[in-house]
Amino acid sequence: MRLLPLLTGFGLTGLVHDSDHPSSLPNSVVKLDAYIAEETHTAKSCLLANIGPDGAKSHGALAGLVIASPSTQNPDYLFSWTRDSALVFKLLIEDFVAGDDLFLRGLIDAYITVESLLQQTSNPSGAAGKDGLGEPKFNVDGSPFLRPWGRPQRDGPALRATALIQYAGWLWKNGNSTYVEKSLWPIIRLDLDYVAANWREPTFDLWEEINSTSFFTAAVQHRSLREGSALASTLERHAESHTYDTQADSVLCFMQSFWNPRDTHIIANTGGGRSGLDSNTVLASIHTFDLAAGCDPITFQPCSDRALANLMKYVDSFRAIYPINKLAHKSDPIATGRYPEDVYFGGNPWYIATLAVAEQLYDALLTWDALGAITVTPTSKAFFEQFSPDIAPGTYRSDSSSTYSQLSDAIRAHADGFVEIVARHTPPDGRLAEQFDKTSGKPASAADLTWSYAAALTAFRSRKGGFGGSWGAKGLEAVC
Repeated sequence: MRLLPLLTGFGLTGLVHDSDHPSSLPNSVVKLDAYIAEETHTAKSCLLANIGPDGAKSHGALAGLVIASPSTQNPDYLFSWTRDSALVFKLLIEDFVAGDDLFLRGLIDAYITVESLLQQTSNPSGAAGKDGLGEPKFNVDGSPFLRPWGRPQRDGPALRATALIQYAGWLWKNGNSTYVEKSLWPIIRLDLDYVAANWREPTFDLWEEINSTSFFTAAVQHRSLREGSALASTLERHAESHTYDTQADSVLCFMQSFWNPRDTHIIANTGGGRSGLDSNTVLASIHTFDLAAGCDPITFQPCSDRALANLMKYVDSFRAIYPINKLAHKSDPIATGRYPEDVYFGGNPWYIATLAVAEQLYDALLTWDALGAITVTPTSKAFFEQFSPDIAPGTYRSDSSSTYSQLSDAIRAHADGFVEIVARHTPPDGRLAEQFDKTSGKPASAADLTWSYAAALTAFRSRKGGFGGSWGAKGLEAVC
């Protein structure tokens, strides 16, 4: 594999000189480490700036409410999306629970309060506490957004439940069972009941363009129901636990229908007339990562043969359509976007999408290290051939095969290459927009996109081997 040119000219201050590190450390890694260190600080600060009421760029927003971006025109993103907010607070709750940032607790509690308020706000998707839970976004003062939009979007309740279930688990272990039972569980249950009752129904996808069924939505719904069942069991609410498990079994079966064995990739949406190649599928894999599940293909774990085959097909679909990728050789890391047919703002690479590729690979590496082996199947063989052209299907153990170290080293460098691309297109102040231009590489569309910052932070954390948690994916079977 040939890596892209070494990182140069990030424009960020504080880049570390080669003399500050052991000479054995490659120059590209030194520079990447320096970028990540500085961008981690910037991303965290900018993410917090987009949370009301005290965030520097979220004036007028309710306490705990996440704005998607401070941009108010071309495009206007000064709203709070349920999905984006849940992904942001899932990250923050994980940091808090891990003990990395204990000062986040007040912000987390404010998020719970404001999301409970939004749950009880009637809106164009339906009544408060019922169909209205599928409403994708609200005004920053908590009032409903009344203009036409792609609604409902059924991933938001599932993602919010997942974030709050993690917090509930920490509270339970730390002697706050009464608060979990009396205050937090009713909020979580509303979302889980909505998921259990509506997962079969059509939904607009996370890009808000196609109303059909979505792999990402199904995957996060499945995870939330499994976690919800476990929490309900802890609370001795066995009827709810049984309901969530039963519906989760059905969702897991449904997820298998998105796999295209002939073309070895995941069909992201059932409607829309597209190829089906979409970062939706990569995001689903990283947001349902469960280290204990290993390389399980049924839940499309990051190192599963299905997820790896899909990742290669998805990445390759962008090789010929972005001018900034034209110098990349076959199998080089490249900039990626939402899906190859995208025309929004001219159809550009997204920071979220490019970082998600790196994160899936880092998650895969973490799992292989835990398993002590890499398994190549006929389905994933083409993916591994990018790093070892003569690779044969089989299992390569870390304690007995040099192939294991060769593959893992090459794949880690490959993952780093996607972060390097993001670094090249990060402006001097470290602020991340939604997209970067496919020709010039300059930031495009909404400035200071909160999700972009969250995506950077989770990718950087995965690179360090952080948060290999479990949500109950291990040993599941799709009995359809």
